[in-house]
Amino acid sequence: MASSVAETDGSARDTLSRPRTIYRHTLPIRIMHWINFLCMFILLLSGFQIFNAHAALYWGETSHFDGPLLAMDARRNDEGEMIGITTLFGHEFETTGFLGASTGSRGDVERRAFPTWLTIPGPRWLAMARRWHFFFAWLFVINGLLYVTYSLWSRHASRDLAPTRADWRGIGRSIVDHALLRHPRGEAAARYNVLQKLSYLFVIVVLGPLVVLMGLAMSPHMNTVLGWMVELVGGRQSARTIHFIVAMALIAFFFVHVFEVIVTGLANNMRSMITGRYKIKPTEDSSDVRD
Repeated sequence: MASSVAETDGSARDTLSRPRTIYRHTLPIRIMHWINFLCMFILLLSGFQIFNAHAALYWGETSHFDGPLLAMDARRNDEGEMIGITTLFGHEFETTGFLGASTGSRGDVERRAFPTWLTIPGPRWLAMARRWHFFFAWLFVINGLLYVTYSLWSRHASRDLAPTRADWRGIGRSIVDHALLRHPRGEAAARYNVLQKLSYLFVIVVLGPLVVLMGLAMSPHMNTVLGWMVELVGGRQSARTIHFIVAMALIAFFFVHVFEVIVTGLANNMRSMITGRYKIKPTEDSSDVRD
């Protein structure tokens, strides 16, 4: 009997010590993820191009040019050199080389809110940038609606994204672990942790819809449909400011997301989002597995 128990325990340990591969992301989720990445990339860079046409943000109905919340401009210093100046709530910061003034396509420093390498489709092609922005904005909306519909139908939302009671109880520990770059291992790495769930839900439910609605609110053609929303936020310039702030929040989410993908295993995470297959590595001790 003792020998049988020992053999059983040994077999269980062997099973735990071997890596296994799971099917983590379905094909529709993977396709919509990469479409979303493409849309956000083009929307941000074409949005910077559009912003360059009037590099200032205001609160209210009109762009009165006096006292903007944010402005990116350039001027010449005492030596006659072009320097970039970013003004935020009345405080000026020199940002030469990146914001306000940067190296242009001809190699000289020129007045530009965002540099050439950060704008598409061209150095100063506002009309085409607007076309790109609007086209990929609608693709972003359609893709988002399909994602929400599929997530509800397939129970991806309730199964993988909705925080459980155990998640809420462990949120404090999860915050500390992330701050110390301690990430789930073993079986716990196969599912989203509570901070991932909350951040994804915040992007899907709050940031995504808000950036789209504020983008629509900026258009004079939407007055009859979204006039109430423009009034609610304080005016069309307020909607533009909110649109910009939310876009910056999405950029912050993107960088944090990429950082987490890298530190938790770039190859494994990329494989799971391309093929759907995710490899779970064994832990040295069962205590390493965090629920």
